[in-house]
Amino acid sequence: MDKIKMTTPLVEMDGDEMTRIIWQDIKDILICPYVDLQSEYYDLGLVKRNETDDQITIDAANATKKYGVAVKCATITPNAARMPEYNLKQMWKSPNGTIRAILDGTVFRSPILVKGITPYIPTWTKPICIARHAYGDVYKNTEMRVEGGSKAELCVTKPDGSEERSLIFDFKSDGVIQGIHNLDKSIGSFARSCFNYALDQKIDVWFATKDTISKTYDHRFKDIFAEIFEAEYKDKFEEAGIEFFYTLIDDAVARVIRSEGGYMWACKNYDGDVMSDMIATAFGSLAMMTSVLVSPDGVYEFEAAHGTVQRHYYKHLKGEETSTNSVATIFAWTGALRKRGELDKIPELCDFADKLEAATIKTIEDGVMTGDLYLISTLENKKKVNTKDFLNAVNERLAESMA
Repeated sequence: MDKIKMTTPLVEMDGDEMTRIIWQDIKDILICPYVDLQSEYYDLGLVKRNETDDQITIDAANATKKYGVAVKCATITPNAARMPEYNLKQMWKSPNGTIRAILDGTVFRSPILVKGITPYIPTWTKPICIARHAYGDVYKNTEMRVEGGSKAELCVTKPDGSEERSLIFDFKSDGVIQGIHNLDKSIGSFARSCFNYALDQKIDVWFATKDTISKTYDHRFKDIFAEIFEAEYKDKFEEAGIEFFYTLIDDAVARVIRSEGGYMWACKNYDGDVMSDMIATAFGSLAMMTSVLVSPDGVYEFEAAHGTVQRHYYKHLKGEETSTNSVATIFAWTGALRKRGELDKIPELCDFADKLEAATIKTIEDGVMTGDLYLISTLENKKKVNTKDFLNAVNERLAESMA
């Protein structure tokens, strides 16, 4: 069989630990036998980020802007324990945060539903799409320790040189302080991305913050969403038969738990980080969640929504067998290949992505699955397989459909 040709490369961002092992296996077993893969490769493993002072992350993000489509493996965001393990120069920031800041997009995450995996919330019969703002807040913060007896103030120097100050806290004892920011332009891009995606998917948009407590910061999000919706999207939503509404994050959580799903839940950056993990786990597994970053100018970066599976990696290094779920990483690849096919008008590439996703789901619904799904699947005839055997099982079904 002739391999499917690509005309434009996609940006490939390699990662860390067990997901790095799976990344190569997916390419070797499921992609390269069928596709003449063209990619501009960036190693975003922690070792290379440390060697380049994280410049490689910036280069990868700029390449994504150039080529329009990227696929990213899970990467380590180091904590103190990682410093000696990897002999780091400093505690490098999240590469995802860096990339999102450069692309100024919105992250959309949705669960992958399969037969035999029943959501922990029994009323959830439809996917819940999390829309996560991808700029600012704690991911671009400034923070420091504060000595007792110090006074902390928020100071803004205006264009005319004058200052506006507001007392944060008068510290009688030691403590900590954090400064966060956001931009009207980025919030506006977030709102438009959510409304456009909702129109494309024909789903309602729920947006929630804590504006009753954060009367300036969070309230600014609320106001910008409302202004853009009224001016640009209200009539389009009415015509599509969908709705947008705002509520407090507390109320949103209660509504989500009682709902049947089938809508977009738009969240600020950190809220989306936490809630997408909760949604993914409640639907079955963190490894069963798609994730795509969409920028306002139509740049796409596909990734798995989970981490590097550190515990399995240490088992792998000892030569022990692992049963690691690769579904979200497979779907990151299929999302990127499909989008590349759409943009370059290569229907064969889109068809391949569809068939690989279908083969992956069929493998699980046929009862062949990794350990995390085996524990929660209600299928009667199910079989737990190791990491590589699952990929080989997917390939058996993919080969049949490609033939």
